[in-house]
Formats: sequence, C-alpha cells, structure tokens
Amino acid sequence: MTNNTKHRILNKGLLVLSIFIFQFSLMKAADTTYYTLPQCRDLALSKGASSQSQQELLLAAKYNRQAALAAMFPKFTANASYMWNSANVHLLSNTTEFTFGTATVNPDGTASWAWKDLPSMTLTDDAGQFIADGYKMLYDKLSPDMRQIFVAHVGVTQPIYVGGRLIQMYKIAKASETIASIQSEAKHDDIIYGVDEAYWRVVSVSKKKELAEQYYKLLCQLETDVKEALDEGLVTQSDLLKVTTKRGEAEVKKLQAENGLTLSNMALAQVCGLPLSTAFRLDESGLSETSLPVDSTDAEAAVAGRSEIQLLEQAEKIAKSNAKLMAAGLQPNIVASAGYIYSNPNVENGFSNKWDSKGFFSAGVVVNVPIAHADDILRYKAAKHAANAMALKTEETRELLTLQTTQANQKLAEAQQKIALARLTQNNAAEVLRMAQESYEAGMITASELMQAQTAWLAAATDLVDAEVEAKTTETQLRKYLGKL
Repeated sequence: MTNNTKHRILNKGLLVLSIFIFQFSLMKAADTTYYTLPQCRDLALSKGASSQSQQELLLAAKYNRQAALAAMFPKFTANASYMWNSANVHLLSNTTEFTFGTATVNPDGTASWAWKDLPSMTLTDDAGQFIADGYKMLYDKLSPDMRQIFVAHVGVTQPIYVGGRLIQMYKIAKASETIASIQSEAKHDDIIYGVDEAYWRVVSVSKKKELAEQYYKLLCQLETDVKEALDEGLVTQSDLLKVTTKRGEAEVKKLQAENGLTLSNMALAQVCGLPLSTAFRLDESGLSETSLPVDSTDAEAAVAGRSEIQLLEQAEKIAKSNAKLMAAGLQPNIVASAGYIYSNPNVENGFSNKWDSKGFFSAGVVVNVPIAHADDILRYKAAKHAANAMALKTEETRELLTLQTTQANQKLAEAQQKIALARLTQNNAAEVLRMAQESYEAGMITASELMQAQTAWLAAATDLVDAEVEAKTTETQLRKYLGKL
C-alpha cells in the first residue's frame, strides 16, 4: 500500500469521525435547554424543597395565631358517660334499731320486726309487721337502681378576666406569625442569592473552559510548527520539549475546566430542583453589566427593612408580651361557666330510672386571687430583663448591618474598577499575542517567547472573567442587603 493510499484511507476515516462527532454534538445540543437567570430563580422558588417547607411553617404560625384568638371566646363541651356496677346502692341499712324494736329487711325481700321487752306497752305481732313493712318500703325507696348509670353534660366556659394572659398570648402568636412571614421572605432572598451564585459560577467555568480550549489549540498549533522547524533544523529538540510540556499542561487545564463545568452544572440543577444530569445553556448577556452603588444614607435607610432587624423587633415584642404574661400570674382570675346535666337514674323527683326527666341547668363564677406567689414575681423580673436585653441586641445589630451594607457597596465599586482594569489588560494581552504570533512567523522571536505571550493572554482573559463574575455576585449580595432582589 502506497503512502498516498494510506493518506486517502486516513482522510476518509477522519471525515467519518468528524461527521459522527458533529451529529453527536447536534443531538447533545438538542437535549440542552436554554435558561435565563429569571427562569432559574423561578424554578428554585417553585420546586425547591426548602421553599415548600417554609410555606408549611407559615401556615402553622397562622393557625396558632387563630387558636390564640379563639381562646378568648366561649368554649363549648359535650360529655357523656356510662357506668355498670355489680352491686346496687342502699342508703339505709337492712337492719335498724328503734327504741321499741328492730326492723329487718331479709335477703329474700321480706321484712320482719322484733319487739323490745317493754312491760308498760301491749305489743302485737300485727303492729310489728306493719312497722317492718313500712320500713321495707322506705328501704326500697332509698335503694335506687345504680347498676347502670348514664350521665350527659353540655357546658360552656367563658374566661372573664385572667390578668391579660389571653391578650398577651395572642400578641405572642401574632408576632410569631410575622416572624414566620419574615423568615419566608428571607428564605426567598437566600434562594435567589444561591441561584445567582450557582448561575454565574456556571457562566464563569464555561468561559474558562472556552479559554482553556483556545489556549490548548494555540499550543497544539505551535507544537506542530516547532516540529516542522525541528525537521528543517531551525530549532533544537529542547525547544520542542518545552512546547510539548506546555501543551500537556494546557490539556490538563482543559480537562479540569470540563470537570469543573460538569460539577457546576450539577450544583445549579440541584438549587433549581432539576435532575442533576440537566445540561444548561445559559444567557451570559448580563455578565458585564453591574450597577446599584449606594451612599451611606441609603444604606442606613435600607437597614430598617432588613429581615434580621425585623426578626429582632418581633422577638422584642414577644419578650415584652412574655413579661406581661408573667405579670398576669399575679392578677386575679375570673371564669364563668354554665351547663346542662341529664342523668339516669335522675334525682329530679327522688331516684328514678325513667327517661322522662328534664335534667337541670347550672351556672357559676370562679374567682382565684393569688396572695403570695414568690416564683411568679421572680419570673416576671427575669422576663423584664430578657426584654431589655433583646432591645439592646436589636440596636447593636442595626449598627452592624449598616456597616455590612456599606462594605458591600464599596466592594461592588471596587469590582467595577477591577473589570475596567482587567478589560484593558486583556485587550493589551490580546494585542501583544497578535504581534508575538506575527513576529514568530517572521522568525524574529522564539517559541518560548510566543508561549509567554500566550500564557499572559490566558491569564488576562481569566482575570477578566473572574472580575465580571465577582461583580455580579457582589451586586446580588448588595441587592439582598438592600431588599431589592
């Protein structure tokens, strides 16, 4: 086989391989969805598990507040009970002694009478049996059938005055609901900030991957040129080894960039609630656009709306209400109640097992006045000091957040300056690389000098990407601090 035939076969193989790679790239591109930053934010807010759990906590706080309000209104209860007893109840003894004799109710249900020896009285058996029968009737009447007892009760209880306890409990529940709402909004901002970080990280790594591929291609081309120059005896083997070593390092950097892009894509998919295998094509148009520097006056005004301050303010309200709640333990409590009771056996007219009873109503008021409760006094004092500590913490946090916002604003201004400087450096490095390439082709510089220009261009381009991504994340952070996400 001649060399020309081998070249034709090799060219055909490369052509088939190129077509296969091109078709595979088209299929891969078809599976890749285009995403913008607002779309990724919406996905994270709608599908993220943390966002859904926060909504559940908000609903729980809402129902707790409603429960605290409902505690101020009457409570209606209904109770019913049934009891079976193995023995009956007898209010009279089966044997009772009188001054003139003894009446006995026998186990078989008969009654008997025994006279005492009283000489001055003429006693007859008929009179004694008459008394015994009368006692048996009374004995039977006072022996209600209690073997089955039914009781039903419907009642209402209304607190009249409990020292302000119910009002303070409602205020605490209302503040807790507000805290849940503030935490939900803060979580919303945290999710957006996390999405922005992951989004621009993917953009950054993607751009660095493109730079690494361009740098690798430059070194591959340079390696080919140096090999040809070596064959012609224009350079030494050492020159070729330097270029080959540099090309190997560039290949490693390219592989690292590819792996980094895969991991960054997975991280973005995770925060967006998408499968980790999701491939992204992201909108990079806003990378070089940053704004929103503020002065110190705006920073101080924005601190009042920060979630940290709002949470502390609500916690301060809870602490004050808790102090009043402790004070309520030292106040009188007045509670009114009323109810309707129906029972069988009933006592409406003696003891009866009939179901024709009307039952009866009852109503009353209970007053409880604490006299000496040292523990409640000490708890009240402790709660007051806790409320004072929370107020001091709120003021301290307000100052720290003002400083934090000012620092973030300054950091954004510095990042914008870095972008301008990095863009100028990158343009200069690109021009130096162009001139170095022309000088190398003209034989005026060595391959090592050309590689220095290529390395400088790669470093400048990478610095520009880092500066732009830093500015975007800093802008998002500042918007979060100012409540403008």
